[in-house]
Amino acid sequence: MSGRRLQAIVGVVLAGLWGAFLAAPHLRGEPWLLDRMEATTVDLRTVLRGVREPPSTLLIVAIDDEMATQEGAYPISRATLARIVDAVAALGPKVVALDILLLDPGEEDGDRALAASLARNRSLVAAAAVFGEQRQNAPPASGSAFDGVPVADALVLPLDRFAEAAAVGVVNVATDSSGSPRLAPLIFRSGERVEASFALQAASLALDAAPVFEDGSVAIGDRVVRTDLGQRLPISYYGPRGTIATVGAAAVLAGRLTEEQVAGKIVVIGATVIGSGDVYPTPFDAVLPGVEVVSTAIAHLTGGGGMVRDQRTRLADAVIAVLLPMSVVALLAWRRSLLGLAALALLATLWLAAETILFAQGIWLSAALPIAATVPPAMLFGASQIWLDRRRAQRFAQQNALLRRFQAPALRDWLARNPDFLAIPVRQEASIVFIDLSGFTGFSEIAAAGVMRDLLDDFYRLVEQEAEPRKGIITSFMGDGAMIVFGLPRPTPDDPANALACATALARRSRDWLAGQPAAQAASIGIKLGAHCGSIVASRLGGGSQQTITATGDTVNVASRLMEVAARNGAELALSGELYRAAGQNPLEGGTLQGPAETAIRGRSGMMTVWFWRCG
Repeated sequence: MSGRRLQAIVGVVLAGLWGAFLAAPHLRGEPWLLDRMEATTVDLRTVLRGVREPPSTLLIVAIDDEMATQEGAYPISRATLARIVDAVAALGPKVVALDILLLDPGEEDGDRALAASLARNRSLVAAAAVFGEQRQNAPPASGSAFDGVPVADALVLPLDRFAEAAAVGVVNVATDSSGSPRLAPLIFRSGERVEASFALQAASLALDAAPVFEDGSVAIGDRVVRTDLGQRLPISYYGPRGTIATVGAAAVLAGRLTEEQVAGKIVVIGATVIGSGDVYPTPFDAVLPGVEVVSTAIAHLTGGGGMVRDQRTRLADAVIAVLLPMSVVALLAWRRSLLGLAALALLATLWLAAETILFAQGIWLSAALPIAATVPPAMLFGASQIWLDRRRAQRFAQQNALLRRFQAPALRDWLARNPDFLAIPVRQEASIVFIDLSGFTGFSEIAAAGVMRDLLDDFYRLVEQEAEPRKGIITSFMGDGAMIVFGLPRPTPDDPANALACATALARRSRDWLAGQPAAQAASIGIKLGAHCGSIVASRLGGGSQQTITATGDTVNVASRLMEVAARNGAELALSGELYRAAGQNPLEGGTLQGPAETAIRGRSGMMTVWFWRCG
């Protein structure tokens, strides 16, 4: 298995394990650091969804600033509350729900009047649960439908005269880390006592049915509402303050409330006066009165429009939290493919669209959990791949820099653009120059290794400096000599002239270079060159793992043998008549050209026309 594939597999597995680690507390409903992120995404999705029409079965009677001003004090008296209840009850509501805590005795006449008003009607009063910690406690799971319901340290109930006159419901809601109520618990425990929430009691009275709980749902008559862990009802706000139909209590007492507004509805009486303290931040409003929050929960239970968030949606969240990061990491591992990048963008778009659409349809899937599960693994995997790619790039650059030294620049660049160059041998015209240090073999027997290395380095550098500017390709350094081809990768009309100019320049520079060596070296080493042009076979030679590009054929053999002819005739360079004619018979400076002469070439029948060039 390749290293890259192994890295991808490890990355995918670790991403899935990270997602599973984050999903475990989410499945248990444990609040933690992701709550604030989730609150932000819920607010955003709620605003994107927009304002919705609330059910018409609900009316809020607000004890507002006008009522407080008219009363001359806040809270208003129990006697005034009794008048409000009677005015509302006279118009035929299904339920009158008083979202006000009646914990302490007031004036006897007012308390008596309010208790009587409540007793005459189907009514509901508020209680409160007291928790010793910042969040509502939940007992360990026991396999019943009441697993995880909030356990209060104490329940604060209304005065007995009010509790006997009306049903009682706990008004507490569960807020997230942003302070916004997201869940309305339907059941509360305190010791052996179990109390229904204010919203659940209001819905039960309105629908004239006792609630029946099952794991993840509550049934009230024909209505079945899915609930979150601990029988908590997810709250989905219809809009900003006043979205649920609201009238002021002063207008009720003034007789401006009509039967059409009240008949057959649940009427919730609660405080909206500034400074009451019973306000919460919501996606649409920074200060939504608590009576509107609890009315929203009642509307969900009786008329719909709530959110679905239960064990099944949490399980879906967990599956997404595992699969999404694994998919993203897998697609990042497929990063060299445009199809992979397109699939990654498509996956992110589909997930965001699905989250938004499902939320608008009332299904609350977590957005924070998949984001938290996906972003860190994706960033870490992407960063590790960038780091590894840079390491590979540096290593490849080093290897390339090293390999570049073993191939002529022009031929190297050509191979980079044409990797199949000379995969099939090609016969073409070329000019060949051979250069060799005569006497070097004997010198190497007595010279130190360092001296020979330095001498050959200087010699090879000299050859490169003269060959490369004239488009000559050094196909090989052969110990104390070199073969230079003019015509690779493609032949040109200037190849013979360039070959001749290179050969004479090498002869002159080699003579000067040898003259600058120590006397012992200069006396034992000479220079000889041979140059010829004609047809060659250019090809790749070698096995599958190591190949070299070279030229073979009679032209190459003749150029090599001409070095012997040069040495035999006391010249630095012997060039064929064919090369001299092809080069244009240009006069050569810096030396003496002699010829033509007819000479035999070792290993070749017949005579050949040769010119000799000696340094001046």
